[in-house]
Amino acid sequence: MLAERGVNVDHSTIYRWVQRYAPEMEKRLRWYWRNPSDLCPWHMDETYVKVNGRWAYLYRAVDSRGRTVDFYLSSRRNSKAAYRFLGKILNNVKKWQIPRFINTDKAPAYGRALVLLKREGRCPSDVEHRQIKYRNNVIECDHGKLKRIISATLGFKSMKTAYATIKGIEVMRAALLNKSDFG
Repeated sequence: MLAERGVNVDHSTIYRWVQRYAPEMEKRLRWYWRNPSDLCPWHMDETYVKVNGRWAYLYRAVDSRGRTVDFYLSSRRNSKAAYRFLGKILNNVKKWQIPRFINTDKAPAYGRALVLLKREGRCPSDVEHRQIKYRNNVIECDHGKLKRIISATLGFKSMKTAYATIKGIEVMRAALLNKSDFG
């Protein structure tokens, strides 16, 4: 975009801009692309990304329309990470924004995390956990789109930069998905 306007900017400058401004943009624009009256079921899954030569796990939740609800980057793939991810989502939404159904793959970590959150009273007891494979196609397709963008970055050097870059990608994807909502 800048090159079209005759402005030469080095790729490392753009990278620094993403690291600095993406988290702030995400914080300010988050409420624009969330539609609290729309209680679509959430689809949750995890995928792998390379961070400093090692695999890290990117937990993601999207609604039925493909809009990102939230994400969480973890160095481990276990019940504790799933619990933190679900807890993060539940802390960021109002009680009436929580859907009746949460769809996941057959990973047992999500089931354990949901039971624990219900026991603590952080998740409503009427939320139904579905583990039907084909219902999660929405997020599996979404992972492919995200991975295509991430693969062009040639990997991440730290969890902090990976998290900030993924935030920037999610903000831009939300803006493209909800063009009419941004004006």
